[in-house]
Amino acid sequence: MTKKPNIILIFTDNQQAATLGCYGNSEIHTPHLDALSEKGVTFDNAFCPNGFCSPCRASVLTGKLPSQHGVHSWIDDRKKDDWPSAWHALDGHNTLPKALKAEGYATALVGKYHLGQPTSPAEGFDNWVTLEDGHVRSFYRNKIFDNGEVYDQPGHSVDFFTDKGVAFIEDQTASETPFFLYLPYPAPYGHLPATKETDENRHTAQYANCPMHSIPRSGLSKAAVDGFMLRSSETSEHLDFSMLMRAPNDLATLRNFYSQISMVDDGVGKIIATLDRLGIADDTLLIFTTDHGLSTGEHGFWGHGAATLPSNLHRAAHSIPMIMHQNGVTTQGLRSKLMVSGMDVFATILEHAGVGRTEQGLPSRSLMPVLTGSDLSDWGADAVFSEQEETRVIRTPKWAFFKRFNTRKTGFEDELFDVENDVGETTNLARDPAFAQIKNALDAQLTAFFATYALDHADLWKGGVPIQHSERKKLWSDAWGDSWQPVYRYD
Repeated sequence: MTKKPNIILIFTDNQQAATLGCYGNSEIHTPHLDALSEKGVTFDNAFCPNGFCSPCRASVLTGKLPSQHGVHSWIDDRKKDDWPSAWHALDGHNTLPKALKAEGYATALVGKYHLGQPTSPAEGFDNWVTLEDGHVRSFYRNKIFDNGEVYDQPGHSVDFFTDKGVAFIEDQTASETPFFLYLPYPAPYGHLPATKETDENRHTAQYANCPMHSIPRSGLSKAAVDGFMLRSSETSEHLDFSMLMRAPNDLATLRNFYSQISMVDDGVGKIIATLDRLGIADDTLLIFTTDHGLSTGEHGFWGHGAATLPSNLHRAAHSIPMIMHQNGVTTQGLRSKLMVSGMDVFATILEHAGVGRTEQGLPSRSLMPVLTGSDLSDWGADAVFSEQEETRVIRTPKWAFFKRFNTRKTGFEDELFDVENDVGETTNLARDPAFAQIKNALDAQLTAFFATYALDHADLWKGGVPIQHSERKKLWSDAWGDSWQPVYRYD
């Protein structure tokens, strides 16, 4: 290559890996992503660092844990009128756009932001096209902030952002400037009110008679009901019980969800076709992933990691798709079983772009050795770590261990699953004396990881506070006192 590689990071919103054809789903229609998987490197054990979209986006852009950057929950844009002017949750952090811009890259965000005020660019972005809502309320009829212009966009948001992404790629190719395009689609999402809207897209008819056997049907779990009751008690907003509790058995919702995944697949296909048309596919690393998983009925609930009480990171809410491809760089058709994190995207992009690390103490690990089939001797433990406020998780190829934070008023139990023999994570072995040694070893590894990387001011388990919002405010107030409050930035 004669110049630095272009980087395209395509993000979806709320999507477990099992919803793609290349991850074994026989009911979904994702031909472009399936073809990308066949050409590139697919990670079968990729996991999100948190079960909410804002923390995961922050982690991908910084390479940090929530207990480092401080974003532990979704940024609550219902309160945006109270936010500081031009507030962005990652102000002051070294982010992918800032690091790449310093190396001569043109940088763009085209899609959903959900890390602060959408009206003006976050640090490091030259090009800024986003929608008003972080909590997606519709796939249509969105207010757009487009490099200083504000207008209503009536069409499907995936098509709109795809076309804007294509235009950015064309502009930068003409100028011969290396570029970083961050393209976070606001789909398939999976939450109200978007999931219940009746607008039809071009894939609606394709799923009209789909039996949706790939979505598990099961009774509600107690943890799901407890989570719903907790949210209901802590908000004045009406929560639709029928959606949150019955979605796994609501065929219209399920089929709409799948149709949005196919809309995303179309967008990915158009981006790939653009690279081929412009003759820059060999110069461009394309990464497809998502913010976090989404349980679509597994374990008796629909939603993210905090949809239950206590919060969880079962595989459905924890597993994410991750596919990377660049002609002549990535190993064709490789499927990696390595335990990897969404945080690892940060170090991978910077290494590939030739950007040296300027910040120490990051858990992000570069995946370039995997992509190129090189030596993995420096990778370290084959484990991945995540946190969801009162739940911390370590996963290995054999085990998943959930460690819980308790106050004097709670009695949350730890959980240990043999994921090799219990793929559905149904049998908790944490209290079985036969597995005490394994549990203690995983507990020690998990504790050591957070001791190494967490920062006290952002570590909820040590009395730290989150940026802007918490889903467990009462729990943390009980633990640390009534003065405990989320903040907008750390002093």
